[in-house]
Amino acid sequence: MHVNAGNASSLDGRIQRMVDALTRKKTIHHAIFAIENGDRSYQRVFVSGSAHPDGTPMRPQTPFFTASITKLFIAAALLKLVERGAVRLDAPMADYLPRTVTDGLHRLNGTDYSGQITVSHLLCHMSGLPDWLEDRAKGKLPLIDRLFAGNDRRFDIEAVAAVVRDELTPHFPPQDLNAARPLVRYSDTGFQLLMAIIESVTGRTLPDIYQQEIVEPLGLRTTWLPERPPRDMPITPSTPWAGDQPLVLPLALESIRDIYSTTADLILFLRALMSGTLFDNPQTGAVLYGSFRRFSQFWDRSAFRLPRSPIEYGAGMMRLALPRALTPLRRIPPVIGHTGSTGTWLFYCGELDLYLAGCVDQATAAPLPFRFVPRVLHEIEGLKR
Repeated sequence: MHVNAGNASSLDGRIQRMVDALTRKKTIHHAIFAIENGDRSYQRVFVSGSAHPDGTPMRPQTPFFTASITKLFIAAALLKLVERGAVRLDAPMADYLPRTVTDGLHRLNGTDYSGQITVSHLLCHMSGLPDWLEDRAKGKLPLIDRLFAGNDRRFDIEAVAAVVRDELTPHFPPQDLNAARPLVRYSDTGFQLLMAIIESVTGRTLPDIYQQEIVEPLGLRTTWLPERPPRDMPITPSTPWAGDQPLVLPLALESIRDIYSTTADLILFLRALMSGTLFDNPQTGAVLYGSFRRFSQFWDRSAFRLPRSPIEYGAGMMRLALPRALTPLRRIPPVIGHTGSTGTWLFYCGELDLYLAGCVDQATAAPLPFRFVPRVLHEIEGLKR
């Protein structure tokens, strides 16, 4: 997308007003939104609100908790191992993990499907495994709600497996990956298992793997896992919120292993994914977005954390393509990337050659990116006319 001086000024004003409007919502205390075009001739970061309860202003360089945007990092690290022959996507997960984790993990209607779950099933959310954080056992709140209630605790992969095995029921058997319309259901459990596979195969810790395979090669300056924060942090990460209360769960957030980063680092990372420069073979990255499948319809409480109909999933990457019936006046081009449960997003729009990253740090705002990003694209499409 080419932006000249005239429409750049107009676009800047429109986007800043949209970002300011976000922080006028009752539970959103700050917002950050970055946008860049492919040739970097248009690069902007818009901020609004206070990064912390003490009133410290949000800044363009402020790091934030990225939540499930991290799944793009997990997928990238995994695909680098696939390139080297250390992991096979069609191999059972049990080939790479101890039996204490995998045995009995997927029991449904008297059948144990655990041995049929492959690495691809986990990467594509097609295993049928319940979400260890969002799903609920009969008579219990979801684990995420129990954590929000002040029951902070640490989890390792054995503890995650115990929650899934002992408390929850799978949703469906592992799906045929070549089926025309397989069942697809978002499950963080699969990516917890993928992180464990990466560490098991390499014999290295996840912070080391990210540092050596992604952070250093790309020159990312402000990206880290909570279990290994940087020694010198010039700007404190923004405060995440759960409703009207700051989200203070240091043990759980460290266990979930989602990264902290900035919009600048995230866009640099996504550029490397889309161009393939992160990999030995530039075509490796296409695995992420080679085949998108729509999330299936489910009607339990946890399934409503995300809007369902416009969202599709590839192998570690989302695609948002609004049907024309929902945008009758002006078509909104699709975007690919990922979002997070605290209202975070990182997307690439191929038709406009635009990179978009942002955050509102609010646990009740998971659906917000699916409304906000199309509105921004609507404004940009309008400038082209």
